[in-house]
Amino acid sequence: MKYLLDTHALLWWWTDDPQLSPLARACIQNEANTVLVSAASAWEIATKHRLGKLSLAGEAVARFNELVELDAFQHLPVTYLHALWAGAQAAEHRDPFDRMLAAQSELEGVPLISCDTAFASFRVQTVW
Repeated sequence: MKYLLDTHALLWWWTDDPQLSPLARACIQNEANTVLVSAASAWEIATKHRLGKLSLAGEAVARFNELVELDAFQHLPVTYLHALWAGAQAAEHRDPFDRMLAAQSELEGVPLISCDTAFASFRVQTVW
């Protein structure tokens, strides 16, 4: 099975945060699963770290690729199709990072590991 990580799930995985649900943790840990990490998450982490909203994410910014590879996750680039979908959706949700993750989840046909209820306004399957 393939899964796409929401940015908070990725950070909670990397920090072994207890907020990561047992089901989410099991999906990520299962070596039979393919775990995707969006380029949008790198963008979100770097942006929020620069703005002081993720002060503890300096290591994630500096070592993003290394950390993804250490966990055997796969990078998911942002394509023009993802961008068009994210921009065209009528959902009221204004967060560009969430819109991109929703687009990638739907277009790639993979569930999104997220506890964010904002994804209910998109046609996206979430796992938590």
